[in-house]
Amino acid sequence: MTTAPTKVAVIAFNGITPFHLSVPCLVFDAAPAGRFDVCVCAADGTPLATSAGFAIATAHGLEALADADLVIMPSWHDDCRPAPPRLLDALRGAHARGARVVGLCLGAYPLAEAGLLNGKTATTHWAYADQLALRFSKITVDSDVLYVDQGTVLTSAGVAAGLDCCLHLLRQQCGAELANVVARQLVVAPHRQGGQAQFIERPLPVSRSDGRFADVLAWVGERLEQAHSIDALAARAAMSRRHFTRHFRQATGSSFKQWLLAQRLAQARRLLEGSDAAIEVVAQQSGFGSALSLRQHFKAALQLSPSAYRKGYRI
Repeated sequence: MTTAPTKVAVIAFNGITPFHLSVPCLVFDAAPAGRFDVCVCAADGTPLATSAGFAIATAHGLEALADADLVIMPSWHDDCRPAPPRLLDALRGAHARGARVVGLCLGAYPLAEAGLLNGKTATTHWAYADQLALRFSKITVDSDVLYVDQGTVLTSAGVAAGLDCCLHLLRQQCGAELANVVARQLVVAPHRQGGQAQFIERPLPVSRSDGRFADVLAWVGERLEQAHSIDALAARAAMSRRHFTRHFRQATGSSFKQWLLAQRLAQARRLLEGSDAAIEVVAQQSGFGSALSLRQHFKAALQLSPSAYRKGYRI
């Protein structure tokens, strides 16, 4: 039985930055043929001017939102101006009939104005987060994360975090392995958790000690089923515990415990998607030790049991 493609409507507007528009198109167009039907639609009349000095045209208007499964507002104007009523009505209508609505970077602003974020937690570019919180008091704004998934509504921080959010959506739809393949094609990190810090002081590696640090992370990634202590890993990296802990936070934006849990969850997802191994075996091979521990962490992170997650990848 052939599954209908997921319809993705990406909303462009006059003055849009081309990179922001390209982010969801790149991610979902990179999926296997037939999985997604991506449509760029215009919130204004076409052709649309862009911030790069050239114009773009699309054959679709906001009526494309009427049957979209996923609606993406890839950004908004830098002055955070009010959105036109027609756009707000289209967003509300799509959300009301069950579409997931996504606001990348400043795209959170039209979603907020439409009332779709009321009573929810949201994020946006860190430089505009305070303004979002001031204008929309019914929203809890978290400026310290890459993206926030509230089920039917998602928001992300600026620029590269939009890629992370779209890869997160792709992972939910198609599984971790495919999302990793697409991430490799785009030459970006395969999985950065939504709760990871927006602002990371410096990339990895940039020095000899950074190289040792990266080697340690790779070593752990190949031995997720083993127990790992910070003291042992700091010694392997030829660092003090304090230096290792500080360096880890600066380089990854998270604690070692958070990073390790994310790696183990990703490994468990790959095993559940691509093998028939028993849940107990998956738990052991991904470092959770027991099926009970795996179920608890899976439920907390994904709101699903491992068995239910696996069923989603069985025809």
